[in-house]
Amino acid sequence: MISQKQNDMLTRVGPETPCGELLRSYWQPAALVDEMQGERPVKAVRLLGQDLVLFRDAAGRYGLLDRDCPHRNADLSYGRLEPEGLRCPFHGWKFDVDGVCLETPAEPVASNLCKNVRQRAYPIEVRSGVVFAYLGKGEPPAFPEFDCFMAPETHTFAFKGLWECNWLQALEVGMDPAHASFLHRFFEDEDPADSYGKQFRSTTIDSDLPITKVLREYDRPEIGVALRDHGLRLTTLRRLDETQTHVRVTNIVFPQTFVIPMSPETTITQWHVPVDDHNNYWFTIFTSFTGPLDKKTMRDQRLATYPEPDYRPHRNRATKWGYDEAEQKSKTYLGMGFDINVHDQWACESQGPIQDRTREHLGASDKAIIAYRRLLAGEIEKVAAGETPLMRLSAAQAPNFRGPVTFDGVDRSGDAERYWREGDARRREQASWPCKADA
Repeated sequence: MISQKQNDMLTRVGPETPCGELLRSYWQPAALVDEMQGERPVKAVRLLGQDLVLFRDAAGRYGLLDRDCPHRNADLSYGRLEPEGLRCPFHGWKFDVDGVCLETPAEPVASNLCKNVRQRAYPIEVRSGVVFAYLGKGEPPAFPEFDCFMAPETHTFAFKGLWECNWLQALEVGMDPAHASFLHRFFEDEDPADSYGKQFRSTTIDSDLPITKVLREYDRPEIGVALRDHGLRLTTLRRLDETQTHVRVTNIVFPQTFVIPMSPETTITQWHVPVDDHNNYWFTIFTSFTGPLDKKTMRDQRLATYPEPDYRPHRNRATKWGYDEAEQKSKTYLGMGFDINVHDQWACESQGPIQDRTREHLGASDKAIIAYRRLLAGEIEKVAAGETPLMRLSAAQAPNFRGPVTFDGVDRSGDAERYWREGDARRREQASWPCKADA
C-alpha cells in the first residue's frame, strides 16, 4: 500500500511531472512502421500527454512535430503532405521533418517571417518495425543491442494495442508471474501444433508438457527477483515433482519494458507507452531465434482483436470485455475468450483509469512489483536531481547490453540457474542469426 502522493508521482506522465520527465529520458515507441504505409503517411500521435504529428516525406525521412501549427495553432495532422514536408491547409505554411519552416505563402514576398519560425521537432529512430521517438532534453540515449533490435527483419514482427488505463498498472501485469495460473487458465489444453503465434500454448523446453497444464496445476510459484544492470530479472520455479522443476526466466528492462518467452523459439519484448495518464499502447516486438516469422498469420491473429486504424480492441469495458458466464464455467477461468491479451486488458482496465494503490494489499507473490516501484521511485528522484537514470545508455555502454536472457523449460538437474543459462546458450548457438546473451 502506498500513499496517494506516491501513486500520483509514479503514474502521472505529462510535461514537467516527475515521472513524465523520467520517461522522456528514453526512446518511446510512437507508431508501427505498418501505420506509415500507403499514399498519405501522416498520423496524429498522442504520446506522454503531448499532441504530435508523425509523417514521412518523399525521401523516406520521418518527422515528428508538435501538432499545432505555430501560426494559428491549427491541427497539422490534417496537413497536405508534399514532397519536401507537411503544409498546413489553413494558410499554407509548410514544415520539413526537422521543423524548419519552408514557406509562409500568405506573407509579403520580402517577409523574413519564415526564417524566424521553427516548429518543435523530435528525434526519430526506426527499429524492428517500430518508429521510436525521443521527447526529452539533450541528446537521446543509445539503443542497447538487445535481441529484438539485432535480429534480422525477417525474424521480428511488431504490433500494438490500446488499453484504456494508466501505463503503470499495464506494465505491472507483465512482472506478475503468479497471475498466469489463474487469469490465463484454460480447462482443456490445445494441440501444441495449433499454437503458432500464441503465448502459453506450446510445450515447454525439454518436455512435452503443455505450458497451459503447468500453469493450471502448479499455482504456487517460487518467485525470485534480482536487481540487474538493465532493471530486474525474475526467476519463477514451479515444482512439478521430486525430480522436475518448471523454470521461467523473464525480465523488466527499465523503465517500462518486459522481455518474456512466447515459445521455445520466440521471445516477446513489450513496452507499455503512455498516451496520457489514462490510456496506453502496448507495443510488442516478437523475435525468433530459428526461422523467419510468419508475419501475416501473426498480424491476422492480432487484428482480429485489435483492429486498425487505432488498434482499439473489440472487447472493452463497454462490451464487458466479452464476458460469457457459460464459458467461465467450462472453458476458461475468466470467461472472456482465449486471447490472453484480453485477459490482461480486463485485469488492468477493471482497476480503473489509474489504480488506487492506497487500497491494495500486496503479498509475497508481488515481490517483483514492490521491487520495481522502489526502483522507479529512486530513478525519478535521480532525474529530479539532475543525475543519469538507469538504462539511459551512452554509445560506449550500449553494446554491453545484450539479450536479455529469457527462458521457459523443465529442469531435472536440481540446479535451475545453471540449467537455464546453459539452455539459453545452447539455443543461441543453434540460432539462425548471430546473437549473444547478456552476462
